[in-house]
This record gives sequence, C-alpha cells and structure tokens, in this order.
Amino acid sequence: MNLQELFINKEMQIKDAIKRLDETAKKILLVIENNILVGVITDGDIRRWILKNGNLKEQVNIIMAKNPKFIFKEDIKNAKRILKEYSIEAIPVLNEKKEVIDIIFWNDNFNRRFNYTKMNNPVVIMAGGKGARLDPYTKILPKPLIPIGDTPIVERIINRFIDYGCKDFYMTVNYKKNMIKAYFNEFEKKYNLSYIDEEKPLGTAGSLYLLKDKVKDTFFLSNCDILIEGNYSDMLKYHKDIGAKITLVSSLKHYIIPYGVIHINGDSNVKKMEEKPEYDFLVNTGMYILESEVLNDIPEDKFFHITELINNYIKKGEKIGVYPISEGSWLDMGQFKEMEIMLERLGIK
Repeated sequence: MNLQELFINKEMQIKDAIKRLDETAKKILLVIENNILVGVITDGDIRRWILKNGNLKEQVNIIMAKNPKFIFKEDIKNAKRILKEYSIEAIPVLNEKKEVIDIIFWNDNFNRRFNYTKMNNPVVIMAGGKGARLDPYTKILPKPLIPIGDTPIVERIINRFIDYGCKDFYMTVNYKKNMIKAYFNEFEKKYNLSYIDEEKPLGTAGSLYLLKDKVKDTFFLSNCDILIEGNYSDMLKYHKDIGAKITLVSSLKHYIIPYGVIHINGDSNVKKMEEKPEYDFLVNTGMYILESEVLNDIPEDKFFHITELINNYIKKGEKIGVYPISEGSWLDMGQFKEMEIMLERLGIK
C-alpha cells in the first residue's frame, strides 16, 4: 500500500474519512499539514462520533487525536513495545523534521491479531431460511453452503469466531437441513456444532426458544449470509460495559438520491427543491449480541422475528445497544449483486 493513501488534511469531512478508511482497510488515517503529522483518525474515533449522533459533515479536526503517539526512525526497534504499552494498532514513523516516512502496523509486522481478549461465548447461526433472493442457486444448495471462493459462507462465519476463541456453535436449520448436516459431518472439527431443528419456519428469532436450556451465557447471533470484519471481543466488551440486553452490530450506509427532491407544505405548494440530497443511516447487519435471559421472552413454537423482540424491549425501556462498523466492514451475500461485491472485496474471482 502507498503510504500517501493514509494522508488526509484536517479540513476533510468525517464522512469522506470514513470512505477513505474503508478503501485503505487499515483502521487509521494520518492528518498531515505542511508535510507534518498533526493528528490521527482511527475507526474507534469514528465509532464514538457516530454514537454521539455527530454530524458526519463536520471536519475531522474536531475528532482527531491531536497528540498522537509516534516514533522516530532510529527508534523503530522499540515499536512493538510501544504499540503494546499504549494498546494501539499502528504507530507512524517520523524523520527529524517530523515528516511521516513510514507506519508500523501490529498485524502486519508481528504476524498476529492485535490486543484482543480470547472469549468462549456461544455463537448461534440462523441457517434455516430458503434464501429465495438467491434463487435458483438455493434450489440446489441451501444458502449456508453457497461457496465464497472454495469455502461455504457459513464456514467462513464460523472461522472468524474461532479466531477469537469461540468453540461452541449452534445452527438453526430447516430448509435442506440434511445437506447442511452431511457437509459438516464429512470432516473433523476443532469446535462443537449442534443443530437446532425447526420443524417449520420460525422467523429470525422463533427458533431461539429451543435454546433455552442449552445457552447459559451471553451469546452472538448471526445471519448465515453475512461476514463482519471487526474486533469481536471489543464488541462483546462494549455490550457488557453498557449493560445492554441486546446489542445490534450496525453499519453506516450512505445514500444519494439521484434526483431533485421536492418538499411541499400543507397547501400543496413547493416549499423548496433539494438537488440530489445525501443521507446517512445506521442499518442492521444481521449480527447481534444477546444476554441469555432474552431466551425466556421468545414465544414457544411461534413465527417470531428478532425485530419484534427488540421493539418489545424498547417499549419496556430495556437497554438496547448499537455497535457501529463502517460500510466496508459488512459483507452481505443475500442477493446476487451483494454476493458479487463480497467476492470482489475478499479478492475472490
């Protein structure tokens, strides 16, 4: 990667910085003024700003770290110690003029994931649907087994959780469930996989009732057609810190209306015209963190969506959290177009 791709100026809008973070996939941008490092922006800075409901059209200088950690080139030998000491994933390298000449990344240089807590929380994967939006593929294969490259999507989901220490998996199955079971029975697994058989379609949460006596700890819930790039242990810590019953992993989506939008008043008169307005929304990715006690609020043998559960809790005043990730950190293969994007981002042809 060209180092210059990480350079931005402090007048850049936050929404443009988010886009650059997605493009570089390095979780950090360096704010440069007259070739001198004046600040850094990380995905964590962006997340905190979104959670404050901050305006994404503001300039990055209001959220950047103005006294970032750095090392001089003669101190590169100390990079690992400094990264670990300050719990940071990257550190710029400066010359005597304080110009950035390099950047040291923990993951790239020390060949391991950075600073995450191993966890062994259960993971539930919702894999019972028909995948109608991927017809005719799903007439032949159940959606969880559709290959992304040479690996089925559901196996990729499992592997990401295994990286963080998870080893107890539950998969809700219904459509072509014998084919799913046959696939996983063909090889030796280093994790535990149990199936929750739906005798009939039960929606995105109805089958969770069948886990009441099995899952006793905080657990992850994931759709079977998404890949989430992020620090799963940090998501769990955030969920615990805010005391939520459910935390939604959400993605920031930016939309541009490609037309002039007409606003009218109560007299049917045009109030104003807005040319190609832009909007930002936090949308549901299909990955959640739930306390096991929520299983007591799932109705028995009833078609029930998780959105119903969440809205019930909101009405009761229960804590529902949200953990934002960038648009590029959420890969969805629910439709053909999204599947093509997933393959492209994963570098699979």
